[in-house]
Amino acid sequence: MRAARLIKMVLLLQSRPSMTAGELARELEVSERTITRDAQALSEAGVPVYADRGRSGGYRLVGGYRTRLTGLARGEAEALFLSGVPGALREMGLDDISSAARLKVSAALLPSLRDAPDSAAQRFHLDAPGWYQEPETPELLPVLAEAVWGDRLVAARYLRRDIEVERELAPYGLVLKAGVWYVCACSQGSFRVYRVDRFTSAETLQERFSRDETFDLPGFWEERAAEFARSLLRTEVLIRLSADGALRLPYTVDREAAREALATADPPDDRGLVTLTLPVESEDVAYSQLLTLGPDVEVLSPATLRDRFAEAARRMRTLYG
Repeated sequence: MRAARLIKMVLLLQSRPSMTAGELARELEVSERTITRDAQALSEAGVPVYADRGRSGGYRLVGGYRTRLTGLARGEAEALFLSGVPGALREMGLDDISSAARLKVSAALLPSLRDAPDSAAQRFHLDAPGWYQEPETPELLPVLAEAVWGDRLVAARYLRRDIEVERELAPYGLVLKAGVWYVCACSQGSFRVYRVDRFTSAETLQERFSRDETFDLPGFWEERAAEFARSLLRTEVLIRLSADGALRLPYTVDREAAREALATADPPDDRGLVTLTLPVESEDVAYSQLLTLGPDVEVLSPATLRDRFAEAARRMRTLYG
């Protein structure tokens, strides 16, 4: 533990002109007294750490010293490719590895380029969770992340429709979608998708699995996500849209379903209205979604949904006269 901290301290000093004891203590999460002892240990080991006294003083490396301890370990190199998603790294328990990787890269840069990481961080940031929700980190996410990195089998319990089932999984990859974590795993000879927050237990086994090198995580996720979205659309409604309503429909309901419905609809009538059949999740969902189109949509069937729109129109008329 201390050896790793000493290496990190050298890399920090190598990537910056100087740092105060307080700054080093915050970066390394130790006390300033520990920083003093570590600096002395480095000096005794031949690393030229020099302490400037006074209010504006601090620690620095002298004589253009450069460590050769900048080679990335495999885990650090892999984590570096995820460094644009700091929240995800933290949730998977990889923030320390990623921090070490970034330090090594910074230390290896020419002095004129050492502000590049900070410059990029001030210009680009990825915030994965959706609006109006407080993201929660599933308790078992770090366990599953460790198994994914190590290609290790996992003995897990999982809630499926409120029934707990046991599975031995070969976890191929993790996906963060709108603040929700999913694991793509092979179970009983087929690939499936599991929500991480529905796991009740997960234990990483010593046995490794042989990864299918043809497995394409982004492609698999895109295909399954599309299948899942289509599987939700179990009901159909018949609607008539104005030209403006047709333009807004893909931004109101499932986008692919709207585009397919518009593409297969008959041409507009002499009033410019388009009649089409739209797949929806349910009448309740269709009501809440289509109501946002206001007078640019008319529900023709089912009759129960049309009646709800008629009632909404009567209430609006009462409110606005």
